[in-house]
Amino acid sequence: QVQLVESGGGLVQAGDSLRLSCATSGRTVRGYTMGWFRQAPGKEREFVARITGIVGSTYYADSVRGRFTLSRDNAKNTLYLQIDSLKPEDTAVYYCAASRNTLATIRSEYDYWGQGTQVTVSS
Repeated sequence: QVQLVESGGGLVQAGDSLRLSCATSGRTVRGYTMGWFRQAPGKEREFVARITGIVGSTYYADSVRGRFTLSRDNAKNTLYLQIDSLKPEDTAVYYCAASRNTLATIRSEYDYWGQGTQVTVSS
């Protein structure tokens, strides 16, 4: 089993930055692809970004590319999502997830999920 716990969310103003963290425990996730998704009120959960386990290559959704930066520290078993130039449309619950599928970008490809952290951006 893999446990994922997100943190770092909060209420911020447009233009601010946040760094979300996802602490992992239980079974090692070094070889897993780690991803972030977000779900705004009344909307489907959408893919934000992923990072592969071994090489650490990243991939971002078009809507966040250039403002979001994903990284992982395998020694600390932690995943980070740096969010810059926050916009009101970034308001959502952000979820961390782990997948055995290297190129996973859809929800069903992820095996483990955290409980989410709320990000609210005021204009």
